[in-house]
Amino acid sequence: MSENSVIRGLGRRVTRRRNAVVGAAVATGVLLAVSPVAHALDSTGHQPAAVSVKTAKPASADSVARKLTPAVRAQLDRAIQQVMAQAKVPGVVASLSIPGKGTYERAFGVADTKTKAPMTTNVNMRVGSITKTFTATAVLQLVDQKKLKLDDSISKYVPGVPEGDRITLRHLLEMRSGLASYMEDNDWAIASLTDPYRQWKLEEFLPYAFKYPVSPAPGTKYHYSNTNTLLLGMVVEKVSGQSLGRYLQQHIMQPAHLKHTFYPKGAEFPAPHAEGYTNQRDIVEDAADWNPHSIGGPAGAVISNVTDLQHWAQVLSKGSLLKHSTQQERTKFLPTDIEGTGYGLGMFNSHGWIGHNGSLPGYQTVMVHLPAAKATLVIHSNTDTRYQGASPSTMFAKAITQIVTPKNVYDLKPLQPATASAPAGH
Repeated sequence: MSENSVIRGLGRRVTRRRNAVVGAAVATGVLLAVSPVAHALDSTGHQPAAVSVKTAKPASADSVARKLTPAVRAQLDRAIQQVMAQAKVPGVVASLSIPGKGTYERAFGVADTKTKAPMTTNVNMRVGSITKTFTATAVLQLVDQKKLKLDDSISKYVPGVPEGDRITLRHLLEMRSGLASYMEDNDWAIASLTDPYRQWKLEEFLPYAFKYPVSPAPGTKYHYSNTNTLLLGMVVEKVSGQSLGRYLQQHIMQPAHLKHTFYPKGAEFPAPHAEGYTNQRDIVEDAADWNPHSIGGPAGAVISNVTDLQHWAQVLSKGSLLKHSTQQERTKFLPTDIEGTGYGLGMFNSHGWIGHNGSLPGYQTVMVHLPAAKATLVIHSNTDTRYQGASPSTMFAKAITQIVTPKNVYDLKPLQPATASAPAGH
């Protein structure tokens, strides 16, 4: 595709940082597009305290989740198939585990629209921003090892960051640094979509973000930015002396017994994997061979499957690879511009479900754990094409949790300030 045709598409879908809808050009591994009005400070002018984002405190764990009876399973089948038809999703894998109440794991549709090969539950998938949970865990392990501190400034490790003396590693993990995301920049979007096979170096992304002023002030408001996690990946490499991929494999994936999860060096994508369908360049095309490092590796390159993500969601929620005090810091979920959702240190809490979602061209994933019911939900879909502004993965997760955990319905619905329109979310 020519650059001109890419630019024509971007004219409709890529916007500058402070426009009403941010990040609509490349729906790549973000929690939610940023509202033009972020969550306000409290009346004292200080950063708001961590808040509970659960919809209600249940009387008992048994009252939180329904038993996965044949009737409930049939209801889930119908709900998933309805979302598939509505959003025109080629294929989806849904995996739900509730100790004492059963498991539900099904694949629907096709993994390849050309060959009509069916979707299967063991496919490898690109998991987008779920990568952030791995990169953040690496940083927190280094905190536990006393090799760095959460309140260290980023300028201590990476030179040239605007206001780097004021931005801490904690701010980066919380998505409260005020740094723009390189993905919000038109020039980056043109470069990325013109050559999605390019192997970018991490430092090549930074100029696209650093051309914008730091706003809001560091530590004050939530603003989701892939630049934050990219910088954290650079910190891990500098402090550990290892590549990020090697560190993650040695210190996280192996200890967590994740046998089908890895951080690729390039565009490699082991079989079996689903083809992934995107309309990022205004035509529907297969993005399976696009390079996830053209988006920003530490923020979105990991490959995994539902079996591993089921386990990883529980490891994250329990803090198994971290000291207890560090996990307590991680789970201080601060307000965001998303209704009922708080963001901690590299993971979120949406209506009681703890974890992350992810989106790359062609793929979307939700991976969350509900401690109140010890329930874990993982969803893979092989398209990132939105339906009426909504992400397919969010639609699936909402439909499933409405049936099984009606007191804790997963949803990423943006807050709607009285003074502005809320953006469509990823």
